[in-house]
Amino acid sequence: MTSLPDNPPSPLREDDRDAAVRRLQEAYAAGHISHEELDERLHRALTAGTDSELGSVLASLPALPAENGDTTSTIAAAGGRITRGGAWRVPRILKVTSAFGRVHLDLSRAVIEHPVVDIELQLGTGRARITVPRDALVEYDELHTGWKDTRYKPRRSSRPDGPTIRISGAMGYGRLKIRHARR
Repeated sequence: MTSLPDNPPSPLREDDRDAAVRRLQEAYAAGHISHEELDERLHRALTAGTDSELGSVLASLPALPAENGDTTSTIAAAGGRITRGGAWRVPRILKVTSAFGRVHLDLSRAVIEHPVVDIELQLGTGRARITVPRDALVEYDELHTGWKDTRYKPRRSSRPDGPTIRISGAMGYGRLKIRHARR
């Protein structure tokens, strides 16, 4: 006769699966996992049958940010492109570091939960482009460029009612272009 284990695996609730999928998407949006890793982990999360299987999918992710709302994320690459676009969650402080390569941050459809977002750029060579929401106010006085000046044409409207995007840091060789979304 076969005996049953003392603690059988608990079945997975759909709420737990949905929360895990959201956590994976947030980790990807924050730059903690690659696109390929997101695909692999999403597949494992969607096919998991127990809490322990789902737990292994989330095990190596960074701890959830504190609830004080002052979240910081870092996106770093030695070379290549850094791109964020679509409906990604923008942290309160975003640090972008790249020795070589291009950076494109599109905040036009992003989820911006903070009235002020600080973007700190530390770029060696390569250009950067930041698309901000149509109603955003942009400040870049604290950005130091070594080779080319920043290109930015403020909106004609004198009453921006969106978030304030503050850009700081340093760029070696390359140019930063900032533009407002058209829609």
